[in-house]
Amino acid sequence: MLQTLSTAPSLWNPSQRSACLEIVEFQRSQLSSLSPCPFYLKFGSKSVQKGRALVSGTFPYACQRPKQYPAGKKPGEYPQNMDLPPVLPKKKKKPYPIPFKEIQKAARKDKKLAERGMEKPLQPPKNGLLVPELIPVAYEVLDAWKLLIKGLAQLLHVIPVYGCSECSEVHVAHSGHNIQDCKGPSSSKRRGLHSWVKGSINDILIPIESYHLYDPFGRRIKHETRFDYDRIPAVVELCIQAGVDIPEYPSRRRTNPVRMIGKKIIDRGGYVEEPKPWRAVDPSSSSIIDLDTCGACERFPPPSPEDVPIIAQETMNAHETVRTGVTKLMKKYTVKACGYCSEVHVGPWGHNAKLCGEFKHQWRDGKHGWQDATVSEVFPPNYVWHVQDPKGPPMRSALKRYYGKAPAVVELCMQAGAQVPRRYKPMMRLDIIVPESEEASLVA
Repeated sequence: MLQTLSTAPSLWNPSQRSACLEIVEFQRSQLSSLSPCPFYLKFGSKSVQKGRALVSGTFPYACQRPKQYPAGKKPGEYPQNMDLPPVLPKKKKKPYPIPFKEIQKAARKDKKLAERGMEKPLQPPKNGLLVPELIPVAYEVLDAWKLLIKGLAQLLHVIPVYGCSECSEVHVAHSGHNIQDCKGPSSSKRRGLHSWVKGSINDILIPIESYHLYDPFGRRIKHETRFDYDRIPAVVELCIQAGVDIPEYPSRRRTNPVRMIGKKIIDRGGYVEEPKPWRAVDPSSSSIIDLDTCGACERFPPPSPEDVPIIAQETMNAHETVRTGVTKLMKKYTVKACGYCSEVHVGPWGHNAKLCGEFKHQWRDGKHGWQDATVSEVFPPNYVWHVQDPKGPPMRSALKRYYGKAPAVVELCMQAGAQVPRRYKPMMRLDIIVPESEEASLVA
């Protein structure tokens, strides 16, 4: 890119046919205002129309050097290989997705407004109103969620899946692996080997449920009233609060915004009695059965062999649609997650049910330690080992560092014939050749 520089009083008379060499001095502020990239001077000849006369001269130009990217770091490209996802310790609180200093800064700002008696400025959906442009996204996510459950239920009739009976390990292959990393109660008797049993759809698509709320800004769920609310998938509850209308799970649609001063709501439009029409509906005969993974394998028959690759690709696309849509919705709608366990709550604040049994739950009287949730907590990827040859010999602990991982849905669909998205290939380590056991010690 060439940029002509306008210098101070020109020292060149266009009536003279000669080369003009000007000394251009760059100030630090001028360089930084143009671009952070380094500059260099370039001279070029150019003809200028001066009235009827055509004069030529040599002009200086400031040129920007193209930005240099490290190998494999260009925009839109992924590195060759990535580290496997870390395993968070259970005897420690999860890290905050938002830096704690930013949380404190926002709290101090709200406190100053509350001390002055000023209302907190709230934008949709923080004030209870819907975001119109996200309503189609919510419907798209819900449709993809149904298609994802249907596709996984059909593929499980064809692709074998195994799960450990004592830990959360899942393996997609014709037999379980021999990697000794089981953390179950009796794993020491088996020297860390897993106790494999036939897996189900809940091993592939982890069921993360949340309480359904008619009014997220209404009364909080107490420990004594927790059975008055239904538990539905967190993705479905997020779509409902984002604008999806399901007759069995109604939701309050406000026309006037919620008003708050500090942490206190001064106007929520009054409490409204929650309708409960779904109690008179048979769940097995209604449309809500397609939203849950319970009994999905029995509802859908095995597919024909020629349809397996098509179903696998549709399931892979549905998985990416759900993940992308949930990411968009969570940028606007608040979702809380416990910092110690896997509990998730869709709403501006968490519930008060005392159901947490993880690290130091006695100190909190069983209450959850609520913090902002991440996409992986609402829609867990559930990483499993990537198997290059599903019908080959089982994986071994000695070659563990040569294996890659992928989300369980991606691994299942890939073995059924679907194309793997580029974002998952670096972690799957597709370019690494697994050596034989006797060659492993000779590999650098």
